[in-house]
Parts: sequence; C-alpha cells; structure tokens
Amino acid sequence: TYNVKLNIYPFVQRRHFNSLGVSTRIEGTVSPESNIGVCGCLLVFVSLLLMLVTLPISIWMSIKIVKEYERAIIFRLGRILRGGAKGPGLFFIIPCTDSFINVDMRTITFDIPPQEVLTKDSVTISVDGVVYYRVQNATLAVANITNADAATRLLAQTTLRNVLGTKNLAEILSDREEIAHSMQSSLDEATDDWGIKVERVEIKDVKLPQQLQRAMAAEAEAAREARAKVIAAEGEMNASRALKEAATVIAESPSALQLRYLQTLNTIAAEKNSTIIFPLPIDFMQSFLRKPGDASV
Repeated sequence: TYNVKLNIYPFVQRRHFNSLGVSTRIEGTVSPESNIGVCGCLLVFVSLLLMLVTLPISIWMSIKIVKEYERAIIFRLGRILRGGAKGPGLFFIIPCTDSFINVDMRTITFDIPPQEVLTKDSVTISVDGVVYYRVQNATLAVANITNADAATRLLAQTTLRNVLGTKNLAEILSDREEIAHSMQSSLDEATDDWGIKVERVEIKDVKLPQQLQRAMAAEAEAAREARAKVIAAEGEMNASRALKEAATVIAESPSALQLRYLQTLNTIAAEKNSTIIFPLPIDFMQSFLRKPGDASV
C-alpha cells in the first residue's frame, strides 16, 4: 500500500482503486496555485484591457460585495482562484473571465420528513427529526458536490432509517439522545468531504400504529391493575396485623373496650346522625341466651 499526496486541484479529492493487486491511495491537498495557460493569460489580459477602456462604467461590474455571513468562490476561466473563498466585504472580479458563487455560512435547519421504519423487533413506526448544519468550507461545498443542501437532506433521511433499523422499539422510545448522537456522528463523517459540519440532530416524534397503541395501553392498564391489587393486599395484611395487636391490648384490659365504645359514640354524635347504634357487651347478652334447664353458676 502506497500513500501519495499530489497538489492537483484547489479542493480535496480522494480516490481508491486496485491495480494489479496493489492498493494505491491518491489524496490531493488544497493548492492556491492555478495554471490557466498561455491562452488563459491572453484572455485575462484582453479582459483587463477592455475593462480599462470602458472605465468608469466597468468598475461597477467589477466591484462585488459579500455579507458577513457569506463567502464568495471566484472562478477564473473555470478554475478557482488562489486564496479560496473571498469575503466578507469588497472584492474585485474581471467581468469577462470571472464568475463567482455566494455560499451562505449560517446554520441551516431542516425537518426530516416522517420515515416509515421497520425496527429490529419487526414493528413499523413513523419517525421524523430535525437537523442543524452549516457550511464549514465554502470551497469544498461548491467544488465537490452539485447541491450540498439537497444531498445533506437525502443523506439524513437514509441515515435515520439505517440507524433506527438496528434498534428495538423500547430502545427507540427510551434512548433518543443516543440515537441522535449516533446519527450526528454518521452524518458529520459522511459530509466531511462536502465541507458540511452537522452540528446537531434531534428526534422529534415517534408515531406508533393504532393497533399497537391500543395493545400497549391494555398492557399498561393490566400492569397498573396488578400493582393496585398487590398494594391493596399489602394494605389488608398490615391492617389485619394492626387489628390483631389492638385485640391483644383490649383482651389484656377489659375496660379498654368500654372506652372504645364511648369513643365510637362520641364520633357518631359529632356527625349529628339521627340514628345511634349502641353496642352491648356480649357478657350482658349471655344471661338471656341460657336455656331454662341449665343450672346457674
């Protein structure tokens, strides 16, 4: 394997190929030089001469302005000029031989359309998101790709489907931050050659089918009912233990039962009910329950 660096174009190019079993990698680096040849120099000279002859009218065609958030890529006879992007501020071009393209360097936001994704556990869901990116290198964004914005949008859609296809439904619903970070890393690596920097990716919404929503709601309701029954059973057990302890205390002191009767009457009287139930001791009723033939004790 041989690594060869050539200054061939004013933007980065990467080519990988195999020839006779030898893998050779050619990697170009940014070069400020631009050889336009003798004919190109002659055309530039003629254009400068015409511009000087038509002064001061031609000066208005030569002065251009780019804003603070813009950069201008100037092409002279089809080649990018040395120095790369121009701006912000004033710059000059030769009207007949130069052309330029303005590149917006601000952060761009776009919504990923809802994507139908089949998860790892064979559940079909609809997921959408939002991507924040900006042009980091204006020269690469113009020279290496036709439309960087459209390419980034399409790549974000395919990356969203690819990443979510390796996740279960539970992971998608609970690990959104991890999924967004994974998407950002994949997009940033893929768009590096285009001069694009992906700053942030967020998952906006996960839509489930109606049947799956009903099934999940029934499952959640059943789980809540099961927990409620367990809690009620624990409450009954604790209450029975408390009653057992109270019965033990009352059995040790018979007068405590009479005090409990009085407390109950006080509570009923405070509620101003028309009917008052007065409990009688069981020992008082035993004398009436005896048979006539029984001997008195």
